[in-house]
Amino acid sequence: MKRLISTLFVILFLSSFIYSADFKVNGVYTAWAQSQHEFWFGNKNKPKYNDNYVVQMLRFKVQAAVNEHLRVVTRFDMAQGWWGVDNALRSVQRTGEKGGSALFDFKDTNFLFHVDQAFVEFDLPSKPLTFRVGRMWYGLGNKLMVDNNYDGIQADLKGVIGKKLSLSWAKVSEGTDGISDEKVVAPDQRGFTDARDADLLTLNFNNAFKCINYNVYGMYYRDASTADANAYVPDHLQFFKTRFSPQITQLTALGISGKIKKGKITADFEADYLTGKDDIKNTTHGAKQMWDINDGTLSGYNIYFKLTHATSDKLSLGGVFGMGSGDDNLNGGKGNVNKLRTSGFFYITEVWEDSIMPDEEGITPQGLGAPNVRGYRELENTTIVQLNATLKPIKNFSLFASYNYIKATQPIPKWDANGNPDYSATATDLGQEIDFRATYKIYKELGFTLRGGYFMPGKAAGYLINGTDAFQDAAWELKSTLTYKF
Repeated sequence: MKRLISTLFVILFLSSFIYSADFKVNGVYTAWAQSQHEFWFGNKNKPKYNDNYVVQMLRFKVQAAVNEHLRVVTRFDMAQGWWGVDNALRSVQRTGEKGGSALFDFKDTNFLFHVDQAFVEFDLPSKPLTFRVGRMWYGLGNKLMVDNNYDGIQADLKGVIGKKLSLSWAKVSEGTDGISDEKVVAPDQRGFTDARDADLLTLNFNNAFKCINYNVYGMYYRDASTADANAYVPDHLQFFKTRFSPQITQLTALGISGKIKKGKITADFEADYLTGKDDIKNTTHGAKQMWDINDGTLSGYNIYFKLTHATSDKLSLGGVFGMGSGDDNLNGGKGNVNKLRTSGFFYITEVWEDSIMPDEEGITPQGLGAPNVRGYRELENTTIVQLNATLKPIKNFSLFASYNYIKATQPIPKWDANGNPDYSATATDLGQEIDFRATYKIYKELGFTLRGGYFMPGKAAGYLINGTDAFQDAAWELKSTLTYKF
């Protein structure tokens, strides 16, 4: 009887809320047709890499506001998956029983319902304060260090200190399914034992000065679950990061980013410095070459600058410079860290580092940063210079082209017979890439894009992905995208 009364109360509450709320719905439908070739650079010891597939996603964002101070927001995906692949029933169980499709390792990135965000947002009447509680997006700068959805609390102070001061806390990991915070518990079905949590704090100051809009920010991350010799990043992620990645148990970062607009010139910039700890003492690189062997200290940096000049009504010229730190010794010394966790939406090139991940946003692996070939993502150990041009010859049509020269910030070693770094031979020439992107607006809300890239690997790219420079075939990709925004 109590359960019936409770259920009726919830139904009545929701009904009254829906009746009184002002709903706003928008979203996007996207279909990607993708063709990838030679991502192993012609490695004869690997399966032939010639993949063609289509991916689609229908995403809704719904806001329900009862007044100007109070709203609930959710974002969810439907009909999301690879055509012909994951519209099948799951046959790999969470208990580990083997079968057919794992559907991206239980992330439900198929033709099901997948909630990315769900939070309540409210302002304090007559106060410059806004709060958000729930599952939300967390990000800093140009999405180089943090770009992910987490559960937590965010607060904005508007117009008191600069334009906006934002403070946030996120519960990144709740240990072993959130059922315990004990240091040592019985292993769960995945074999983890330390059930303590991982937390993230961020602070962002936004302001403007003349033609500059800028952000100054910091973050602090701590993972307490290290007694079982594995950390949430990268051990508990359901995808492979770059080989020889550190286990991040503590991370502090400071940075500045912004945009400059003056006349015909637009510039985006960012500079980050990171320092942290890897409290797990690894004596090996582990299965699949997962871990970096270091002395327990981590540090790194990112530098990014993008310039665009509107030369005429139909032509824009631009350039990009990016530089991220690398590890000069994968077998000891300090470890390198450029980020906490990202979804791969930072973009410079089509093939080298562009990789929107199925684990993060349920879309598809794309460039050489995807978890099968495991190249770098964002600016990790990468120094890149790009020259580009955008031409708009007629209304609703634009054509973009770029040339990219890419080097490693720190030398990359080959691997020995056991798959360990071998510094008897190193290289820094990652390669060169030529990209294009053609976009046509069929309607204001509907657009079609054809894009692609041709990556010519250097010796260092061969060492990074194959452990040898014996294979040097060019990697290339074509992709067409149909996007409807509503």
